[in-house]
Amino acid sequence: MLFGLALVLVGACARVWVLSSFLEGKIDDLTSSQQQSTASYVAHDIDEKIKARLDLLRRAAGSLPLAILDDSAALRDWLKTHQEIAPLFSRGLMVVRPDGHGVFADYPQRHRAPDFDVSDRDWFRSALSSREPVIGRPARSSLDGEPMVVMAIAVTDDAGRPIAVLSGATALSSPGFLNLVQGNRIGRSGGFLLVSPRDKLFVSASDHDMILAATPHEGVNPLHDRAMAGYRGSGITVNAAGVEELSAIASVPTAGWFLVARLPTSEAFEGVRDLQTFIITNSLMIAAFAATVLFFGMRRFFRPLTEAARRMHQMADGHVELAPLPVRRMDEVGELVHGFNYLLGKLREQEAALRASEARMAHMAHHDALTGLPNRAMFHERLRQAIDRAERGNTPFALLYIDLDGFKPINDAHGHSRGDEVLRVVARRLSDLLRKADLIARIGGDEFAIILEVEASRAGAETVAEKCRAALEEPILIDGLRLTLALSIGVAVFPHDGRDSQQLIVHADQAMYAVKKGGARVPAL
Repeated sequence: MLFGLALVLVGACARVWVLSSFLEGKIDDLTSSQQQSTASYVAHDIDEKIKARLDLLRRAAGSLPLAILDDSAALRDWLKTHQEIAPLFSRGLMVVRPDGHGVFADYPQRHRAPDFDVSDRDWFRSALSSREPVIGRPARSSLDGEPMVVMAIAVTDDAGRPIAVLSGATALSSPGFLNLVQGNRIGRSGGFLLVSPRDKLFVSASDHDMILAATPHEGVNPLHDRAMAGYRGSGITVNAAGVEELSAIASVPTAGWFLVARLPTSEAFEGVRDLQTFIITNSLMIAAFAATVLFFGMRRFFRPLTEAARRMHQMADGHVELAPLPVRRMDEVGELVHGFNYLLGKLREQEAALRASEARMAHMAHHDALTGLPNRAMFHERLRQAIDRAERGNTPFALLYIDLDGFKPINDAHGHSRGDEVLRVVARRLSDLLRKADLIARIGGDEFAIILEVEASRAGAETVAEKCRAALEEPILIDGLRLTLALSIGVAVFPHDGRDSQQLIVHADQAMYAVKKGGARVPAL
């Protein structure tokens, strides 16, 4: 039954995936084709309108009587005649002086500042250097801030020298120019973008806030980057606002611009999403019905599992002892119970290993890794315990501080590895001299300490010290080397030399250095 329910869900997912992929591909092809056709039509319309304006400028410049350049009234009447015959430039016509400072005449006449200067405008400089009409960078008018574009051509004399520049300005929002871009949308939120790659500028757009806005930086929109490099066609991309769009790109060759017709994929594939919702909803209804049937059937089937879970909870809470559960049948439930029993065994093994590991860690924390002897921490703990026992029993004990004479030259001359082996040999020889009740510890690089609690008089401590020296009279053989050492040993006896660990340690240490300095074998304390 579970397998059947899984088949229903898998089948629903498969239908959604296959149908969605198929329909998205078909809709993508159809919508891309429609988008490309729309973009090509609008781009061709814009291109023809730009051509008409450039042709008007070319014919006007060729027919301009040069004699009237000095007669501003006659020149203005001439401009008025051409503007009324073909009113393509909504902002009017203007004849600019060859140096760009002031105008010969304009129509309609505008009140310009006495220092009116266009010598730095791109369209003016381009017109002087070319014999063909040019298109300037779209910009906002300095008079009223309205977006516009200026087209211009040089007026030349018989020798071909430019003597004036004829220009015409058109507002981007003027009727009959870019109205197909600014006044139309594709779908609910799609639209057009008219882009100037040379100027890196949105010339016009369905969204008025984007008119004359700068194009996004490279890397923000991959399809836009390809279009700026010359690609023309369609594709799916994510715009600068993070919206996935289906875009078609067509050229406006006369101006060097390109037009983008864009539609959010959420709208383009809206029908596919509706189909997905329909299939998923129906599949969930079927699954809900199947789940209801399964619920009542499986409750009986899984009753042993419920009982096993209850017992596991009781074990986890400590109400019953951890013990394997009985396996009543070898089906899925039986396999689960068998797995729990196996896990329980593994946990017991791990618990035993953990206890052993903790014991090893405790040993490492209190013993020297090189010699295996108790370390400084364990020495201090045992010293405090010895003091407590001595105070309770009113019995003395002795502390021996040992320093190896001649160890540093061996370590420096023969290397640290041989020095470590010397320390291990010293530790073994000294340990063999002591009784089980005594403690020997390594408390520093070449320093050892011994606590004697049985027969721990001063005489007994001196006897042990002599045995320690005798144990190291025989040379130590390492890698064919015969190495000799001597011991400096200081003795302190409780309570005569101190009643706490600090006093005993200081006394034994001072005694050891007295031996090392004076050469005496055992200090008379």
